[in-house]
Amino acid sequence: MELNLNDHVVIVTGGAAGIGRATAERFAAEGARVVVWDVTSEPKIDVTDRESVERAVDDVIRQHGRIDVLVNNAGIVRDAQLVKWKDGAVVSTMDDATFDAVVNVNLKGVFVCTRAIVPHMIRAGRGVILNASSIVGLYGNFGQTNYAATKAGVISFTQTWARELGRYGIRVNAVAPGFIGTEILKAMPPKVLESMAAKAPLGRMGEPGDIANAYAWLASDAARFVSGAVLSVDGGLVLGT
Repeated sequence: MELNLNDHVVIVTGGAAGIGRATAERFAAEGARVVVWDVTSEPKIDVTDRESVERAVDDVIRQHGRIDVLVNNAGIVRDAQLVKWKDGAVVSTMDDATFDAVVNVNLKGVFVCTRAIVPHMIRAGRGVILNASSIVGLYGNFGQTNYAATKAGVISFTQTWARELGRYGIRVNAVAPGFIGTEILKAMPPKVLESMAAKAPLGRMGEPGDIANAYAWLASDAARFVSGAVLSVDGGLVLGT
């Protein structure tokens, strides 16, 4: 299948490692001009900082003249139970800083980046916005009040923006990964990894490239009539929830 992404200008947030890096590499392999935004690379871009993002958008427009695709991939995890209870007493809770940190990057960051880029897509009469959700955004997960809430919020962003921006030729979709074998996940104990893999009907974890392939397809003309969708890439895991 020809994706016809050659010469497309693509921004990938959180593109320095894991799924983001695989996504940047996938688009580059299709001939796209890829711009990576990350707090660990140069130039350092903090997706929660409006001024930083707006400067970065201006830089991309000056260099490339347009932005065709935005992949809102940047995200963090800070897990804790809402209230951990033992022997009749509160042991710990999810504190405000832990909650706020995840909401700021995973939800506000998507909002800030998309708001800054959309006017350029409207002027061009076309564009694609791809948001990183998660299967936990669909059904929740133990110890992830903050993360699950942000990934559910991203789905609402996707559906709302698809309604608002479709008239300008802009498509908006989300990808909801399952258990993906990133560097962080692979550092877990083997027994934990085996348990996670066993939950998926396909019996294995996915790879970052599986998510990158989904993003590339959604960005392409092959998906030109797909908007407002949430594509689960999870080995069938959602079916078992």
